[in-house]
Amino acid sequence: MPVNSPFTLPACFFLGAVLSAFYFGGLWLTVKRLPQSRQPTLLSMSSFAARSLVCLAGFYLVVGQGIEAVLICLSGFVLTKMALIHRISLGSRKGEGTRWYR
Repeated sequence: MPVNSPFTLPACFFLGAVLSAFYFGGLWLTVKRLPQSRQPTLLSMSSFAARSLVCLAGFYLVVGQGIEAVLICLSGFVLTKMALIHRISLGSRKGEGTRWYR
């Protein structure tokens, strides 16, 4: 199915970036809360299920737009992940920023 609007591909990239921020932000919050949790297994599994379902639903919405839209969405997802990793690693090199073990 061809892409109908000139805004479809940028919107797919943005959706991929938002999904990535949601997924990895949720992962970061889950890891941060694990030491205080009374049921860490339940927290881990429910967080994984919720994050995965939201991301799968987002990618499912994009599938109807064609393979180009899916690849653009996936590139937004991966590039945002790489940017988050880069930001965290820069903060830890300076001795400031978010550390995963706090």
